[in-house]
Amino acid sequence: MASDQRGDVVVANPVIPGFHPDPSVCRVGADYYVVCSSFEYFPGVPVFHSRDLVHWTQIGNALDRPGQLRLTAGTPSSGGVYAPTLRHHDGRFWLIVTNVAEGGGNMLFTATDPAGPWSDPVRLPGVPGIDPDLAWDEDGTCWCTVAGVSQVRIDPYTGETFGPPRALWSANPGAKAPEAPHLYRIGDYWYLLIAEGGTERCHGVSVARGRTPNGPFEPCPDNPVLTHRGTDHPVQNTGHADLVQGPDGSWWMLLLGVRAGGGTPGWHVLGRETFLAPVRWVDDWPVVDEVPLGLPAPAWPLVPGPVEAVRDDFDLGELRPQWISVRDRPPAHCTLKERSGWLTLSARGDGLDEPDVVFAGRRQQHPACAARTLIDPAEGRGGLAVRLDEEHHYEIEAGEGEVRVLSRIGPLRVVVASRSVPAGPVVLGVRVEESAPRGPRTGPDTVTFGVEEPDGSFTALASLDGRYLSTEVAGGFTGRVIGLYAAAGTVHFDWFDYEPPAP
Repeated sequence: MASDQRGDVVVANPVIPGFHPDPSVCRVGADYYVVCSSFEYFPGVPVFHSRDLVHWTQIGNALDRPGQLRLTAGTPSSGGVYAPTLRHHDGRFWLIVTNVAEGGGNMLFTATDPAGPWSDPVRLPGVPGIDPDLAWDEDGTCWCTVAGVSQVRIDPYTGETFGPPRALWSANPGAKAPEAPHLYRIGDYWYLLIAEGGTERCHGVSVARGRTPNGPFEPCPDNPVLTHRGTDHPVQNTGHADLVQGPDGSWWMLLLGVRAGGGTPGWHVLGRETFLAPVRWVDDWPVVDEVPLGLPAPAWPLVPGPVEAVRDDFDLGELRPQWISVRDRPPAHCTLKERSGWLTLSARGDGLDEPDVVFAGRRQQHPACAARTLIDPAEGRGGLAVRLDEEHHYEIEAGEGEVRVLSRIGPLRVVVASRSVPAGPVVLGVRVEESAPRGPRTGPDTVTFGVEEPDGSFTALASLDGRYLSTEVAGGFTGRVIGLYAAAGTVHFDWFDYEPPAP
């Protein structure tokens, strides 16, 4: 927050920064919970908790065991887990989500505690497509609405469907990608909230209402009710929204957006992030003016959660929920038990170019940040990486008495710099600095890799243009993840430190 005085308090938006797209929000009493898409990363579907809609703390990952989530080496980057919906009904939490990987499809999970454990999946073979939503009407009938936008009645306990999916409504006939439907009973109407225009710069939010959960629906005369398309607003790609009521009865929208940097066309590197926006009701229609980067604080008391650790000494016996791996995390290759207080990674494949890379990282959540780690490469080769996908990553790697910086951009893989180091553990570091715009071709940031000397000073080995680790270059739906990997043999990491910019 920018100030401690009520009336001057400005809440930083996004409220969940970094690669946390497709938010779905659920309120239970005084508690709020959010889930997000996780794509090719495991564990899947991060779960957050808040008491004020502003401060969010990750409390777990819903899909944290192989029986719930199977992502094979054939799962492409930006494949995997898409667009979950989280709801609370009849005393339990319900999570419905799409796994677009082989053998996936739409699946439904339940839990009594959103921190977990979550159930094994109930599969929904009769529910097509992606972006499934759940809503119950007054007589307990469960409706599942999917991208398209179509709807089918289901039994959420068995996965049985009743009849074929039926088309409901589309905001603008012919508009790209009507998706992300959410259905609500608010007052006298059922509201159908959708995204349209695709999740890029033309993204927007539209709404319709009807007297029954399956329509007919009339569109809002002011659709889209939210979009930043065609503006110079610093938050773009706004869409994929969910509605929730605040503690004082006000209404709010959680949605995804991006912060693009640099010149033209603008490059966003953190992925799609979760933003908060106030909602007004006019003539029984929701109205959202815009999504500000600095949000005036809500009227209710703010309740900060526990401060999440930026340094991990690997001393908890298990990885914190912020740590994610690529497609899976087999204990034989990623463990805290081989050397007490160290993370041990044992390679398979040959580093970050491979779909089965052994990797553990955390999302980059700040446009400017730094990360450091102490690695012991005596038994192998590995290091510290900034990853977007298999074809777009930078890393600093230690092994065999040498440290080298590597760059993979599309089909090109280059050793950018190298230097010899004494035998034994070495501290590797990366620093990300935003670029000051100098013209239309200025990239968003610079990624600098180096080593820490015995006196604590940092020696830079290479500085790389950050635009090549952006969605606008690589494509896809994810954002940067900074983490640790093994490229050969076994490597050990004593600690990992992620440093956001000073307040």
